[in-house]
Amino acid sequence: MLANPRVAEAFSWGLQRIFETKGRVDRNMQMLLAFFNLPSRTDVNRLLTKIEAIQGSLVNLNLKVDRLLVSPPRRRSSKQPTDEAHGTHD
Repeated sequence: MLANPRVAEAFSWGLQRIFETKGRVDRNMQMLLAFFNLPSRTDVNRLLTKIEAIQGSLVNLNLKVDRLLVSPPRRRSSKQPTDEAHGTHD
């Protein structure tokens, strides 16, 4: 059937109209969701991306804190003068 140019043209025209209609439905749905202050799929995906980035940062921070807790405290090479040594008191 698709070998017939008229059928192929009608089929192509129909598919083009389907995609145009789907685009209009998608835009209208986004406007409706925005009107009711509901997140769209794009909004949810954007939030998931941000949450994953924050989760990665927290994992890195947790690893660094764990390393600091395991490693022995470092000693300072020079002694810092205290406020008491200078005679200042609150």
